Amino acid sequence: MPPRDLYAVLGVAPEATTAELARAYRRLLRRYHPDTREGQEAAADGSDGALGQVIAAYAILRDPDRRAGYDRQRRRETPDAPRIVVSTGRRHVRAQPSDEPLIRAGPVRWQRFAPGS
Repeated sequence: MPPRDLYAVLGVAPEATTAELARAYRRLLRRYHPDTREGQEAAADGSDGALGQVIAAYAILRDPDRRAGYDRQRRRETPDAPRIVVSTGRRHVRAQPSDEPLIRAGPVRWQRFAPGS
């Protein structure tokens, strides 16, 4: 099962390019690979688990389709994601949150303007 934030595992920003992802992956692969570590004490530091996380994160983020799906899921699960829902008839639209309080408005009823009333 991949970790929650794949971008944090690779140490890159969510806007990172594929070249930046590959560079971060190779850097972490060199760091955690068993062939580059010394003896048995290196296995006790949890590097094998970290290597698995790096490989799983890169496997998802390097594929544009899988990355887009992960980004959609990540936006849904993010606690600071927009939670305001605006109803426009039968459609519900997510709006960006703002510092202003939420105002609820009902349907608009058009009435003729009667001058003098």
